[in-house]
Amino acid sequence: MSQVGYKKKTVKVDNREFLVQVVPFDNGNFISITEGKEKIGAMIVSIGSGTRISTATVIPSKSDSFFLKMVSERLASTINGICVASLNIQKELGLEPMKVLMNEIMEIVKQ
Repeated sequence: MSQVGYKKKTVKVDNREFLVQVVPFDNGNFISITEGKEKIGAMIVSIGSGTRISTATVIPSKSDSFFLKMVSERLASTINGICVASLNIQKELGLEPMKVLMNEIMEIVKQ
């Protein structure tokens, strides 16, 4: 059963502000991470099935493709379903913003 409704949260880290939006479905989630204007950015789709995860790039990223892939695969694995993840940011992410964003996303999805 899907969790009711769309969720969004503003995450502030290292003097940057990110908007994390999650749309839950019965078989997965759509995740959008944006900085600045709300735009669709790089996009990756992952499907978790048992112990296997398959991932495909829909819109390639100029940077931070590792982070986007990690988010998509972790969520697909956690929910054993589909995760469509989009990332639109102004500059590359450092390690600390990656950690904070990943933790916030996991908290949102678990609610």
